[in-house]
This record gives sequence, structure tokens and C-alpha cells, in this order.
Amino acid sequence: MTTRLTIESLGGQGDGVAHTETGTAFVPFTLPGEIVTAAREKDRATLMAVIEPSPLRVEPPCRHFGECGGCSLQHYDLDAYHTWKRDKVVQALLREGVEAPVGDIIACAPGTRRRVVLTAKRIETGMRLGYNRAQSHTIIDIHECPIAVPEIVAALSTIKALAGLICKTSQSFQLAVTHTATGLDIAASGSGELVGAARKLVSDFVLRERIARLSIDGEIIVEPEKPVIYFGDVAVFPPPGAFLQAVASAEAAMVALVSGHFGKSKKVLDLFAGSGAFALRLAKKGEVHAVEGEAAALSALDRGFRFGTALRRVTTEKRDLSRRPVTFKELNLFDALSFDPPRAGAEEQCEQIARSTVPLVAAISCNPVTLARDLKILVGGGYRLKSVTPIDQFLWSAHVEAVALLEKPRKRR
Repeated sequence: MTTRLTIESLGGQGDGVAHTETGTAFVPFTLPGEIVTAAREKDRATLMAVIEPSPLRVEPPCRHFGECGGCSLQHYDLDAYHTWKRDKVVQALLREGVEAPVGDIIACAPGTRRRVVLTAKRIETGMRLGYNRAQSHTIIDIHECPIAVPEIVAALSTIKALAGLICKTSQSFQLAVTHTATGLDIAASGSGELVGAARKLVSDFVLRERIARLSIDGEIIVEPEKPVIYFGDVAVFPPPGAFLQAVASAEAAMVALVSGHFGKSKKVLDLFAGSGAFALRLAKKGEVHAVEGEAAALSALDRGFRFGTALRRVTTEKRDLSRRPVTFKELNLFDALSFDPPRAGAEEQCEQIARSTVPLVAAISCNPVTLARDLKILVGGGYRLKSVTPIDQFLWSAHVEAVALLEKPRKRR
């Protein structure tokens, strides 16, 4: 049913919010103050037309915007968009009763996303490769992507051809594509088993197209060049499908905030360390103990340390921090601590940190809601929240990164 709606605000996912007599409706690709017509089904609505546009509406830079679900806010004036995104962090803190100075958002430019996750599927007319339509499993076949680095955009046709060669399923599957210093690292999942002549055909294609590595469901199929990611000046060979900060400049900004906060701390603990984005840079100033649950990531971190230069000692520990947090007694051995958990946050670990005497803490998060919850725990344990800095690592989406810096005075003995 098509209805006329007045958009009053933006929801947490970037959808326009309209309040009606029959309840709230969420309308993607709309802005506050706009009058629109939309086809409504329960609390969701599909935009049909903008009758009265907002003065903050701008021309989207991508031809796929509005169909592709990869971006939700390309139509929003950039300054207003940054204000809205920063306010997401502010409001999350307020809901938890956490007082903190929230800085200006650190922006990330278009064309800097070094890792994208594409969806592929074989259809009657060939392969589709792109992102899912918003709130749908339909794949939008993309020919451009203004958030991705140019090297990935230039290779879209090559990636689609590769998807056709590895596809051994009637279902959709994913390809995580990472631009590295030695070429594209492509990690497919769910594409089906590749055997015999098909495996040889794919290997020849990867070699011919100068792709650094292809892996499928964690197995390396062919690796003409080891993919290299630089954390500062330290070269790291990440494992297939490894977690990586999406934008290199955002990662550098986060590390700079943490490193500046830690100063000349001699013993640093890095929790949820991954392949060493923070640990290997922090080791320029002090000894670092890196804790991570994935053995392959820790192995990459350790190798980066062993072949790096001008680094203090880096030790590693494999540990599932969600099941076995580092205890406050263990934490008390360190001068500074950083943690960068998954979206669910680090509630149990923060309860231990709150009981500790670690004087300097840096919390990095991609989820303002769980970050605010975790910061409340730390503040309740005696930490003072010095600053929170939002970072727009996920351009034109509703997601926002943030770095929170805390300190606790050492008790006098």
C-alpha cells in the first residue's frame, strides 16, 4: 500500500523514521523533513518518490545507490552526515550515563576502502557479483564502487570471471577482497569444492591475472605472491580471510591516538590483537604482550615481529578472551592496555580491567552501544574517561568506529 509520509528523523541504521497513527515506519534513502510516498509493509517501507526534498539532500556519487545495499547515506550532505554519525556515539554514551568529551569525527575519503566483501551467484545469464539489495538477498551487479580503492574497482570484471570459475554451487557465496602491497587477496567462502581440472583452470587464471592469493573456505588454492599488509613499516602476511581494519588511514589514526595516550609506557598489553595492527606499532616504544584467539593471526603477528626492525620485544598468547578474560591480577603487571573486540564488545574483560591498576587504557570499538556499556564498567571501576574520538571508517553507512582513552591514577603505597 502506497502512503504519504513525513520523515521526522534518522534511525540507527540510517533509515528515515516516520511516525503514523498505525505505528512507526522506516524508509531507507530518505532524510529528516522530507515528504515522500512509500510502499509500506508493517514497519518497513520502500521509497517511491520524494515529494518535498530536504535542503540537505545531495546527488549520490554512485549509479547503484538506492538499489545496492552497500551504502545507505550517499544522499546526505557530508557535514550533516558527519554530525549525525558523531551524534550516534554521543547518544550511546548518554544512554549509559557516561560523561565524556566526544571529539570531532575523523573522516575517511572515498576510494580508500581496502577490503570489501562481495556476494556472487550464478544465474541463467551468467554470474552476478556485487552487494545485496537493502533488506534483500537479491544481488545488485555492480560496475563501480566509490568507497573501494581503485585497484579493487578496476578488477571487478576479473573478480566476476574468477567467481564464475570457482562457482560449484547453485547458492550465493561470498568473496572477501583485500588490496595488499603485492596484489589482491581473495578469500571465497561457500563457493563449493574445487577439484581436478577445475582447480588447475582456476590456478592458471589467478597466475595470469596476477592475483596474489586465492583461498576457498580457508584453504589456499594458489598463492603466486604472499599478500603483504604493512602495519607502520612492519610487513605482515595475513592468513586467508583475516580481520583487517577496512581503511588504512583510519587504522593509522586509531593507532596514533592510542600511541599518544600510552606515551613511553614500558609494558603494554594488546587484547584482541589480530595480526598486530596495534601491537607491532606500539612495540616501537615499549614491550608488548599480544593476546588473540586465532592462532593463524598470532602466527602472522609473531612473524612480523621477528622480521621487523627497531621493535621492542613482542610476546604472544592464544586465548579466547570471551571465555577466559585476562584477570585483574595479570593485568596489574602492565603499564598500558588496548583492546579492540568484536561488535559484541568485551563486557567480561572490562569487569577485570575495572578491578585492575593499569593506569592507561584505550578502548577501540566498531559498535557505540557496546562501547558505551563497556566504558560504564570501566568508569565504575575508577577510570576517568579522557576522550572519545569517532572515526568514519565505514563511509556512507550507519556504522562508526570510535577510540576511547581512559586513565586511572596509581594508588600510593
